[in-house]
Amino acid sequence: MATVITNAGEEYVVDKINETVQTEPEYIGWGEGAGTAAKADTDLFTPVNTDQANTVLRQLGTSSKTGSGATAKYQVVATLTSPNVNNKTNAGAWTASTGGTLVIHGDHTSTAMAIGDQIQYTITIDPA
Repeated sequence: MATVITNAGEEYVVDKINETVQTEPEYIGWGEGAGTAAKADTDLFTPVNTDQANTVLRQLGTSSKTGSGATAKYQVVATLTSPNVNNKTNAGAWTASTGGTLVIHGDHTSTAMAIGDQIQYTITIDPA
């Protein structure tokens, strides 16, 4: 299993420090495909983009700063609800509900899901 700040995510961090972007990576999405998260990724593995009502499934998370000084971290927490029966295998933090930049991508153990099952993701960026 791997969790990475993507190459596009690294550029996003520089743009954020330079104040050329005003967004946060506060939208969490998930996928159903196999793979290991890598820095060159620009999308999830087989992303779950819509439900039966054709609604985008990236969930706006709650962002916060945890810690201070050397322990300061950026964190986003979101709960996603499965629209289908499948195995969820990866997730990421995006700068928008559609489109946007995949800043963080992580893969995880395949989790079997029924319609309506939920996973709460906590994605943390530690600049250390």
